[in-house]
Amino acid sequence: MTDPETLDVTIVDGYVDEPAHFGVPPYISTYPRYAAGALVDAGVPREQITYHTIDELRDDNAVWRDVEAADLMVYVGGMTVPGKYVGGTPAEPDEVRELAWTANGTSIMGGPVRFGVGEANEGASETARDDLDFDFLAMADVEAAVFDLVDSGLEGFNDRYRDIEEETRWARAGAFVVKQHPNHPDYLICEMETSRGCPYRCSFCTEPMYGNPDFRPPESVVDEVDALSDRGVKHFRLGRQADILAYGGDGEAPNPDALRRLYGGIREVAPDLETLHLDNMNPITVVKWPEKAREGIRIIAEHNTPGDTAAFGLESADPNVMSDNNLNVTADQCFEAVKIVNEVAGWRPGGDKATAPNFGDDAARRLPKLLPGINLVHGLKGETRETFEHNKRFLQRVYDEGLMLRRVNIRQVMAFEGTDMADTGAEIAKDHKQLFKQYKQEVRETIDNPMLQRVAPPGTVLPDVHLEYHQDGKTFGRQLGTYPLLVGIPGERELGSVVDIAVTDHGYRSVTGVPYPLDLNSASMNELTAIPGIGRSTAGDVVVNRPYESVADIDVASIERFATTQSGEGAD
Repeated sequence: MTDPETLDVTIVDGYVDEPAHFGVPPYISTYPRYAAGALVDAGVPREQITYHTIDELRDDNAVWRDVEAADLMVYVGGMTVPGKYVGGTPAEPDEVRELAWTANGTSIMGGPVRFGVGEANEGASETARDDLDFDFLAMADVEAAVFDLVDSGLEGFNDRYRDIEEETRWARAGAFVVKQHPNHPDYLICEMETSRGCPYRCSFCTEPMYGNPDFRPPESVVDEVDALSDRGVKHFRLGRQADILAYGGDGEAPNPDALRRLYGGIREVAPDLETLHLDNMNPITVVKWPEKAREGIRIIAEHNTPGDTAAFGLESADPNVMSDNNLNVTADQCFEAVKIVNEVAGWRPGGDKATAPNFGDDAARRLPKLLPGINLVHGLKGETRETFEHNKRFLQRVYDEGLMLRRVNIRQVMAFEGTDMADTGAEIAKDHKQLFKQYKQEVRETIDNPMLQRVAPPGTVLPDVHLEYHQDGKTFGRQLGTYPLLVGIPGERELGSVVDIAVTDHGYRSVTGVPYPLDLNSASMNELTAIPGIGRSTAGDVVVNRPYESVADIDVASIERFATTQSGEGAD
C-alpha cells in the first residue's frame, strides 16, 4: 500500500467547456478544486499538491518536471461545446497524450474528456472515447476516482459519483488550489456548482448524462464561496447548472426561497465580492411558471453585479428541428421568456426599475443587471435551409419589439457517444458549413451590432476592464463575468493593468472605448478621435489649445460622457 502522506501529486488543468460548466481562464472550473480537496481528504498533505494550467506547461518547459516527477498526475479537461477563447487555449488531444507519456508515476484523467475526444476542439465534429494513454480514465466523477484511487494505495477504483457531503467537504478543502492559478487573485473567476443534471433530454446535450437535477443546499455553496473568498477570490459565477431558476426545487419549477437563501448567503460571506454572475436559465421554466420565475429573476437582479447574462437554450427556432431533437421550448415561448427577463431585470444601476428594459438617450450609463442570451445550435437532425431563416426571423423579432439580448451564441454541433446525435453525427453540420458561415455573418451584421448599440450605447461605463493583449496598435481587454464584452482601446497600454472604460463605438461582439474619464489635458490624438463627434481636425485643435479648466470649453456634444480636465497642464 502506498501511504497517502508520501505522495507528490500534480494536477494539470486542460480546461473544460460544457453546456453547464466553464473553466477556460480567467475561469477556473470545479474539477481541479474538488480533485485537490479529495486528495487532502484522502490524506495527501496540501503542500504536496501542485496545480498547473496547460498554458503554464506551454510557456515554461521546466514546469513539465512536476508532471514527470509526480507520484500521481491528475489531468482534468474536455470540451463538449466548442468556442473561441481569449484567456487561455484548451488542451488538444495530442497535448493530453504527451502528458501521459511524460508522467513516470500513476496517471489519471477525468472531466468531460470522458464523453469523447475528437481530432480537435471544434464544432461540426464527431468524437470517440479514448484514454489517451493514461493509466486510468474516470468515467464518472474524477474527484471521487482520485479519492478512491489514493485510498486504495493507487491500485484502482470503481467509477462512481460523489455525494453532497463529499462535495461540500472537498469544495472547502480544495479551495487552496486557486492560489496556484497564474491569474490569482485579481483576474480569476470561480465557476460555482449549484446543481448538475437536467430533466430534459435534448438530442445533442451531454448534461443529461449526469441524470436528473441534483441540487446542493444553499449552505454548501455558501460555505465554498466563504472558503474561496478567504483565499482572495472576489469573482464568482453560478454557472454549473442547467437552470438557475429551478435551483432547490423539484428540478423544473422555480423556488424563489432557495434562490433568496443562496444569493443572500453569498453576499453575507463575501460582502466585498466584485463579480456575481450566472449562466444557464431555461426559458421553458420562465413561461411555465411566470410569477415564480419573475420573483426568482427579481431576487437575482437584486444581488448580482451588472452585465449578467442568462443563457437561454433555444437551440433552434425551427419547429421541425425542435420536434426531431426533443428540444423543450418553442420560438414563441422563448420570445416570451426574453420579454419577461427584460421587464424584470433589464434595468441599469441608477435607472428606473419600473420602466425596464432601460435603453435610449436617457438611460443610466451602466450595463443592465441581467439580460438573456440566446444559444443556437446548427447541424441538428431535421435542419434545412429554412432553419436558418427561422432563426433570423426570431432574432429580428426580439430586436424589433424593443427588447435586449446580451449576446447570441451560434455554433455547430459536436456529436458525442451516448447522445441521440451520435447516430446522425456531424454530417448535416458539414453539409451546411458554407451556409452556416454566411448566416452567422449576416446575424453579426443585422442583429449583433445594432443590439450591442442598444445594450451598451456610447458613454456606457465599463468598470474594471482587465487589459489582456495588444493588436494593431490597440490594447484589448475584458471585464470579469459571464460573456464579457471585448473592449479595444487606442494605443498600447500596460498589460495586466485594470482601467475603467467609456464605450465609444461598436463591432459585432466587441466595443471600442477610451479610459474613463479621459483627461482632455493629456489624452492622445487617437483617444480623442475615438470620441463620437471628434474628428482629427477637432482633436488637433483640442491638443493645440490645452490646457483646459473645464470640458465645457470644448464645443462637442455630450463630451462630458467621456472626458474631464484633471491635470490642468498640457501634454507633450
